[in-house]
Amino acid sequence: MNQLTQSEIVLMKKAGALTRDALNYAQTLIKPGVSTLHLDKLIKKFIIDSGGSPSFLGYEGFPGSICASVNEMVVHGIPSESIILKEGDIISIDVGVIYKGYNGDAARTFPVGKISPEKARLIEVTKESFFEGIRHLKVGERLGKVSHAIQAYAEKHGYSVVRELVGHGIGKKMHMSPNIPNYGRESDGPIVVENVCLAIEPMINMGKKEIAMLEDGWGIVTRDHKPSAHYENTVLVTKNGVEILTL
Repeated sequence: MNQLTQSEIVLMKKAGALTRDALNYAQTLIKPGVSTLHLDKLIKKFIIDSGGSPSFLGYEGFPGSICASVNEMVVHGIPSESIILKEGDIISIDVGVIYKGYNGDAARTFPVGKISPEKARLIEVTKESFFEGIRHLKVGERLGKVSHAIQAYAEKHGYSVVRELVGHGIGKKMHMSPNIPNYGRESDGPIVVENVCLAIEPMINMGKKEIAMLEDGWGIVTRDHKPSAHYENTVLVTKNGVEILTL
């Protein structure tokens, strides 16, 4: 785990705040009839105008500034003018912001207009599983306690947890060690140390856990085509507890 200095923590907090603001802005844009490319263009401008830069743009060749994943798409949806949001959809927006060399990363799943109670419950349980997980994020404890808690909470409510995609350390790079699965045993993972930033991100499916990659090499969808939700925050772990930097 990459321990941060106090001056680095200040920059991480600013990167987190910009990421939070970008997601809050995204929420105001989401409505039926809007394309995911339109969302991408506006959110990119918002990030730049706010003094940051979109970390996803060009990352390993990714063409967008956000990941926009609709309904059965779990993550990594490429923004497109041909993907038009419609009433009853859900959309996961994943945003990364760089501020003075430091990264914030967060995601939310939003309703498009009026959605079914089943989709609303999926979104809520996914969010709740994040908070259940970070209750167990403490200096001196195994990181596996977080992973186990997320899995137990999601499965208790009848959902499945994606295995192949995980949370991660974050700082000067968007993806750093350690990997943070959303499943596993409490005894797994490294011992948590203070002054580290982590991106905790449950990805929870309404149906089965199996996923597939689209031909574009980015989009990940559920194999059974049932909806999936995503909830992520960048958090700072200190000896006094956990601070959520993107909320």
